[in-house]
Amino acid sequence: MSAPFTSLVAALPASVPFVGPEAQERAMGSQFRARLGANENAFGPSPKAVAAMAEAAAESWKYGDPENFDLRAAIAAHHGVAENRVAIGEGIDGLLGLIVRMFVEAGTPVVTSAGAYPTFNYHVHGFGGRLVTVPYRDDREDPAAIVDAVKREASPLAYFANPDNPMGTWHPAATVVEMIEAMPENAILCLDEAYVEFSEGAAPPIGIEHPGLIRLRTFSKAYGLAGARIGYAITTPELATAFNKVRNHFGVNRVAQSGAIAALADDQHLKLIKVEVAAAKERIAGIAANHGLVALPSATNFVTLDVGYDGAVARALVAALAKRGVFVRMPFVAPQDRCIRVTAAPDELLDVFEDELGAALQEAIAAAGPATAA
Repeated sequence: MSAPFTSLVAALPASVPFVGPEAQERAMGSQFRARLGANENAFGPSPKAVAAMAEAAAESWKYGDPENFDLRAAIAAHHGVAENRVAIGEGIDGLLGLIVRMFVEAGTPVVTSAGAYPTFNYHVHGFGGRLVTVPYRDDREDPAAIVDAVKREASPLAYFANPDNPMGTWHPAATVVEMIEAMPENAILCLDEAYVEFSEGAAPPIGIEHPGLIRLRTFSKAYGLAGARIGYAITTPELATAFNKVRNHFGVNRVAQSGAIAALADDQHLKLIKVEVAAAKERIAGIAANHGLVALPSATNFVTLDVGYDGAVARALVAALAKRGVFVRMPFVAPQDRCIRVTAAPDELLDVFEDELGAALQEAIAAAGPATAA
């Protein structure tokens, strides 16, 4: 018999937004020597967070607090906002799914940038929404174009990342504030700030409370807890409460909650991570320059490298590096697909990247054939 899927589910591809490095390793039959493609924090989480999670693991027979009470209080105190403005979820990816569920039905127009974070698109498709995309401008998302599209399409929801993934570029806080204020009434701006701890001057004041603003933060990047799957939203009390209508109340586990609380409190480790990441980005830019690649300015924990050719060479370079045990990723949409993206990491991993880049680039240029210069 055929499974009685809904028509929407039956029409969706059985796929995930990203092919994970583990899937690639299974296909290759070997492990990557340098895992530099997922923007994870290879410098690791705070030792205090690790200790807190180890202690909490002994009590994993208990469910995690479904209200995330202690973590919400810690986040509120950290940012100086009211606790009723904070919602917790299974990383930003999980929160994006909840946001889309709250505002999107079959045929609902939803605005984003062509080539922006694909997990948001995955959720929009999953609820039957209609994606409306605008192009990047000068390798940055275009706030004015996003707002114009929201108004033109009468869209209830838009997605904007600052700093941006996959390019690492950003807009200053004043531009973001202008965007927030320009959004039409009854439209929601989903502002993804996953990389904001690595930026200077990109984040509007945290106290801004706009009726259509949902700000998303994560413990996956600067705090090094990607595997724990925990993130949060700062928004209005009304919208924060609305998450309770649709979220999985036991979705954020006890171990992750404990780790996040400890990580948030360890300011010294965060400062160390920012120093390490800055140094690693400088090294990546230097390695790239030695091979004729150009590093784009970055306010994240990764560096986007302009390969200097079209997308065919960049794709071939990603594949050639993978064959040599180096995992990197690239933007998916032209003209940004002329680039590859390399995560900041400890020297021993960047050593592998440096050793393999030259040969991989030569192979990629040859494999792509008559590729055109970008």
